[in-house]
Amino acid sequence: MTSVFDGLAGITAAVFGAKVLYQPKVGSSREVQSVFREQPIEVTDQDGHPVLIVAPTWRVRKALVSELARGDKILAPNAKTYLVKNLWPSGSPAADAAVICELELAVTP
Repeated sequence: MTSVFDGLAGITAAVFGAKVLYQPKVGSSREVQSVFREQPIEVTDQDGHPVLIVAPTWRVRKALVSELARGDKILAPNAKTYLVKNLWPSGSPAADAAVICELELAVTP
């Protein structure tokens, strides 16, 4: 069943996003159009409660990163590498819904 929200995640990424290099632990690295933020954002937890994320976040369409997992890396537009620490659903009922990743700056040896 289609939703009035179908397509919004792609439009949002196209307008507000940039190319981010996704580096999964397993599989090939690739660039994906998505939204990286360093400012705090609010998401909804599984029980419907608002949660403030003060860490950098990455909003990406789930279909573009189907193997997305904790510990994967991204190279953000600010030229810094981040680790995926937590995954949050966007709450959208759209077929192209995004996932929101809470990030941590990767430490380089």
